[in-house]
Amino acid sequence: MTLYRKTSYIVFGFLFLCSTSLFFLNKSVSHKGYLTISFLNIGQGDAIYIEAPNGTQIMVDGGLRGSVLGQLGHVMPFFDRTIDAILITNPDSDHIGGFIDILKRYKVDYIIEPGTHSPSATYKSVETESNTKELKKIIARRGMNIVLDKENNVYIQVLFPDKDVSTYSTNDGSIVAKLVYGKTSIMLQGDAPQKTERYLLTLDKKELDSDILKVGHHGSRTSTSKEYVDALSPDYAVISCGLDNKYGHPHKETVNTLDKLNVPILRTDLLGRITFISDGNNLIRTE
Repeated sequence: MTLYRKTSYIVFGFLFLCSTSLFFLNKSVSHKGYLTISFLNIGQGDAIYIEAPNGTQIMVDGGLRGSVLGQLGHVMPFFDRTIDAILITNPDSDHIGGFIDILKRYKVDYIIEPGTHSPSATYKSVETESNTKELKKIIARRGMNIVLDKENNVYIQVLFPDKDVSTYSTNDGSIVAKLVYGKTSIMLQGDAPQKTERYLLTLDKKELDSDILKVGHHGSRTSTSKEYVDALSPDYAVISCGLDNKYGHPHKETVNTLDKLNVPILRTDLLGRITFISDGNNLIRTE
């Protein structure tokens, strides 16, 4: 199946071992071989903007409603009104609320979800808006590669879920995925709890190694076990949370775990938007 939009097109194909790849190819703007990932400063929630070297754009989570559009204005050209895909790690309001605003302003083709559900009005609004806009829906499963840039081999590797999680709680069914470009990688944790981390350690410990960890559940003590962080061996840990939030995120236990393992912590509540670029060999923080 092939779909054309602007100068990009998307092709789906099932690979061996039931692995699936989603190809986004070649938007019109040249980005000189760099991958950009920005952890947006949207308060208490997650919102991550990713742009591949070929110009493909994807949003991983969208924060609370009313928080994301201003941040996107800092990382996207003002005239750009398309985003190739949105990925929902879990359907809680602090991850999906901003997608209501995004879907009203931007043309989006694909929505990638874990398969969990929420009774909230926010979730129903996102579902209604995505159905109205006829977004093509993908249920993320382990073994799926979301290929953002085929030529430069930039992709998001889904590590969890590996099964139907439609009856799971939103956090227990959270997507865990690794963004990969060449020798560089970033673990996108969603709100996955420690029991998911322990499960991933039993599946393939070596594949967890990452340069950056987007810390699970905004730094809650329910995520970020010592064994898991040790397996990832990240150079940085990014925590997306709101200043003086009512949950007390990040929790002291999480900060202590990262400190004991000598992992530098970068927090959106203290630093604002946090951006890295990669040339496939090195990740460099730009702000």
